[in-house]
Amino acid sequence: MQQIREDLQPVIFGDRRSPPHIFTLILLAGMSACVMNMFLPSLPAMAEHFEADYAVMQLSVAIYLGFSAVLQIFVGPISDKFGRRPVILWGLAIFLVATVGCIYAPNIETFLTFRMMQAAIATSMVLSRAAVRDMYAQDQAASMIGYVTMGMAVVPMISPAIGGVLDEWFGWQAVFWALFVLGAATMLLAWGDMGETAMPSTKSLTAQFGEYPELLRSVRFWGYALAASFSSGAFFAYLGGAPFVGQEVFGMSPATLGFFFGAPAVGYFLGNFLTGRYATRFGVNQMVLWGCAANATGGTISLLIFEAGYGSPASFFGMMTLVGLGNGLTIPNATAGMLSVRPHLAGTASGLGGAIMIGGGAFLSAWVGVLLTPESGAFPLLWMMLVTAVLGLVSIAFVMRREQALTRRPAPPL
Repeated sequence: MQQIREDLQPVIFGDRRSPPHIFTLILLAGMSACVMNMFLPSLPAMAEHFEADYAVMQLSVAIYLGFSAVLQIFVGPISDKFGRRPVILWGLAIFLVATVGCIYAPNIETFLTFRMMQAAIATSMVLSRAAVRDMYAQDQAASMIGYVTMGMAVVPMISPAIGGVLDEWFGWQAVFWALFVLGAATMLLAWGDMGETAMPSTKSLTAQFGEYPELLRSVRFWGYALAASFSSGAFFAYLGGAPFVGQEVFGMSPATLGFFFGAPAVGYFLGNFLTGRYATRFGVNQMVLWGCAANATGGTISLLIFEAGYGSPASFFGMMTLVGLGNGLTIPNATAGMLSVRPHLAGTASGLGGAIMIGGGAFLSAWVGVLLTPESGAFPLLWMMLVTAVLGLVSIAFVMRREQALTRRPAPPL
């Protein structure tokens, strides 16, 4: 049974008594993407500022992702109990404090601590998706999530380029001041427009956490979660390794790297547009399957080009558009599938599914940072991206086989 809020008022922009406008949901989701990648072109300069090795500085990606994963385990049940609105606002407030801490950090240890706290912004991404699922049924929710993340995809297209320019003109601290201003504006918007969408829960917070086993026993939940995790794993590996490849392998400046870095977001934008347009027509499973196939195709072609000795910035970043396309098809549809397995646990499912996806991303991001050396070139990154894409295909194929088995199961006697 799909539980949606049938008692919600019509959406009125700027009225916090009504459900949030799609513009607000796009900005809430987009802030998380912006915080994740806007500063990446500055990593070499930050490593020099803090007198740290690149592998240590690159932990600012892995630590952020890892803490995001842990946080999302708790965010879902808490928001199911207390509502989406207050959890989002508290997450934004913590993010603002942490961003100021990053700017004035006296050493790498302090910076990494505040960088970890910045992960509180993940509440915005997780709960913007849960809010959509509160309002719509599965396939329509996939379509709406697709439109939300399509708008969100504009952020990673332009934020690395902006970050690279800010770094060259004013230094890396200017990037974090920009994040602070954007976070404050988003918080004001959420305060004025983010109406509550969650159904009131009479269960205690302990009881909310106690429902995790119900999700963990669901084969379909795991299939959707792993399909999203492995598909996005290629992108998270890219986040951890592309700055190194761009500057050490291709000798690119921060501004040039920032321009090329947004290539996957072009494909991601298109993938989310296709999700918004066709999810209700073809269903979430077919869209996820196509997404994983596109992801694997991009990784395969890029690896073959490098194996043939023709690797270049154009081929490396260009093929990342197919990886982005795959993620744009996979993530919103797999997310809608996860949230629909147990609709009464939409917030919990969003948090747990996000934790699985982001936790895997943190591991891959840290691992690829260790494997990449001037001698290895881009090959460890390309192989890792290809393997995770193929595992995504296996995961959604398992879900489709499971659903076919369920439809063939004879109905119980009356």
